[in-house]
Amino acid sequence: MRILGIICLLLALSGCSSLLFYPEPGQLFTPEKAKLEYRDVTLTTADGVRLHGWWLPAKKGVEVKGTVLHLHGNGGNLPMHLGGSWWLPKQGYQVLLVDYRGYGLSEGEPSLPAIYQDIDAAFKWLDEAPEVKGKPLILLGQSLGGSMAVHYLVQHPERQKQLKALVLDGVPASYRDVGRFALSNSWVFWAFQVPLSWLVPDGDSAINSIAQLNGVPKLIYHSIDDPIVPLSNGIRLYQAAPPPRVLQLTRGGHVQTFADPVWRKVMLRFLEDPQHFNGLRRLGEIPNYPAPQNSEDEPPESPQ
Repeated sequence: MRILGIICLLLALSGCSSLLFYPEPGQLFTPEKAKLEYRDVTLTTADGVRLHGWWLPAKKGVEVKGTVLHLHGNGGNLPMHLGGSWWLPKQGYQVLLVDYRGYGLSEGEPSLPAIYQDIDAAFKWLDEAPEVKGKPLILLGQSLGGSMAVHYLVQHPERQKQLKALVLDGVPASYRDVGRFALSNSWVFWAFQVPLSWLVPDGDSAINSIAQLNGVPKLIYHSIDDPIVPLSNGIRLYQAAPPPRVLQLTRGGHVQTFADPVWRKVMLRFLEDPQHFNGLRRLGEIPNYPAPQNSEDEPPESPQ
């Protein structure tokens, strides 16, 4: 009990929002490892924090279909999340990936609500980028990145109007509920899962905002097997979201969706007509998409 009390005190003193973020400094590799063209970009937030990002242009010779703003999850940094969007440039989608404050090569420390300024800085960078003008804009939010995107977009309705579509992947509906789920899987904390989960801030959770996200077509991926953010989260978000919206159930680990070419093809089909796409019921519904022909269709390997 003494140890538990110390842990609770440390959690409380650490600042509630810090419980959501697990950044890693540095940069293990660049998109060059995946044979991708890229350039480093620097964004400056309204409070003066310098953020690091990668710009992945569409593959040379491929028609540019749009721009994807990729907001990653709460752990690691850019190299660890490249698997979510490395495949898009070959399909004609240019990508901006940004490390939040305190992640990778970005300055500062992550916390709420300051981190929303990082998302705002990304949008403002896209506003000014000549490559983006006149092209459809898509937001891809994975895990915490998707939850923060939902809250941000409701607070900035003018940004909703810019989006052709919103893709959410493995997004927690409630930070507190996911924290409780994690505690329930620990024999040490199982008996204290309810009181400890109340240390996790929940006001900015996606379930509190998504009902106000009108007009933007939403594709919500969630894995039946997700060991970190249970499937119930994706179902709750789908039920609360106004149409047009689609819940696409997948298989595999947390935010490992785009390691499977099936789900990459589903996103591409969705982006062709987000207003009317109504999801995949059987894998056999995508025979009109060709199978991968070469190694370029495989995800980049993680560094050893």
